[in-house]
Amino acid sequence: MNTKRNETLTKNAQKLRKNMTREERQLWYGFLKPLPINVHRQKTIGPYIVDFYIASAKIVIEIDGSQHYEKESIIIDKKEMNTYRNTVLRFFAIQIMMLTVISMQFAEIYQSICSFYII
Repeated sequence: MNTKRNETLTKNAQKLRKNMTREERQLWYGFLKPLPINVHRQKTIGPYIVDFYIASAKIVIEIDGSQHYEKESIIIDKKEMNTYRNTVLRFFAIQIMMLTVISMQFAEIYQSICSFYII
């Protein structure tokens, strides 16, 4: 793997970190940031910028918008990431939105149960 830094790619990754999509923010703040492991946002890997990267497990997490909906794009992206021996977890943006709604509902249920049992 080429370890030489691509300054243009690094600058683009920094811009993407500052301007995350709604789904990226929800996944980051709701699930990934609180994890007790190091998770990178908008990480450069070779000539690519991935949404999230867990280096200790070599896991790439991608949230796909409309540019990735075509089957060909998904196959090409996954094959390219696998050349770096990473496991790619790919989610559609709508899946992240649904996960957020479900987790909020569970939080409400939990609060209701806790308030019921408080004497």
